Amino acid sequence: MSSCCRAVAEGAVRRVGVFGGTHGNELSGVLLVRHWQQSGAEIHRDGVDVRAFLANPRAVLKCTRYIDCDLNRVFDPDSLSRPVVEDIPYEVRRAKEINQIFGPKGSDDAYDLIFDLHNTTSNMGGTLILENSRDDFTIQMVHYIKNALAPELCPALLIEHPSLKYATTRSVAKHPLGKYEN
Repeated sequence: MSSCCRAVAEGAVRRVGVFGGTHGNELSGVLLVRHWQQSGAEIHRDGVDVRAFLANPRAVLKCTRYIDCDLNRVFDPDSLSRPVVEDIPYEVRRAKEINQIFGPKGSDDAYDLIFDLHNTTSNMGGTLILENSRDDFTIQMVHYIKNALAPELCPALLIEHPSLKYATTRSVAKHPLGKYEN
C-alpha cells in the first residue's frame, strides 16, 4: 500500500473545522459559515464531527481584515503562550481561544483538519493552499477536491519554505488546508 493510502487508512478523520472570517472583510467564508451554523446538512457527514466556525467575529462585525493584528500570523508558540492580560491584542486572545477549542496545536487532541475559507482580489480563481508537501493526507485530499470540481479548474499552491514558520488559524489542525476565492 502506498504511503498516501496508508495515511488515510491509518488516520481516519473524525473532527473537521471549517473556518470563515479569519479576515473579517472576506465575506464568502463568513456567509458560508453562518449558513452552515444555521443548517449544517450540507457539511454533515456520518462519523465525522464537522464544525463551522467564525474565526474573527469582531473583525467581521466591523468588516475589516483585523482589529489589532492579523489573526493568521499569531498562531506561533510565542503568541499562543502569552499570558492573557487586559491589553493583549484581540487576535492573540482569539488565537488562544481557537487553539484551546481546536487544538492544542501539535497535539494528538487537535482537530484532524481545519479548512480555512478566504477571499482575494487577485485573479487566481478558486485555489487550494497547502503548507507541507510531506503531508500525504492533505495531498490526497487536494487531489480528491480537484477531481470533484473538474472540469472547473482549482489550482493548488504549495507554500513551503524551510525558514518559514506557519502561524495560521489552520495550522492548529493536524492537516491544515486553505481555500481562496476571488
